Amino acid sequence: MDDSNKSIDEIAAVFAECKDKELIEDFLYSLLTPNEINEVASRWALVKLITEGMSQRKISEKLGLSLCKITRGSKELKKENSSFKAMIDLHGEITKA
Repeated sequence: MDDSNKSIDEIAAVFAECKDKELIEDFLYSLLTPNEINEVASRWALVKLITEGMSQRKISEKLGLSLCKITRGSKELKKENSSFKAMIDLHGEITKA
């Protein structure tokens, strides 16, 4: 495992153990630039909109993203054992509670 993979593994382990949403938010705002925050947020939004059934063209208009980026998100959702799908499903479970 190279250093970047090890670092991602460590961050994921810490997130999995942390129950403090505000701490995670503060950490992300400290770690990422405003541009990176916007990028991550727009990718999350596009995946949610795809799962809600919105067309790729409408998503492009709504979020100002390229169809290429939206297609990539759509392909990731369709993959077997998709982590995007698992996280969206988890979000759905959390928001239902």
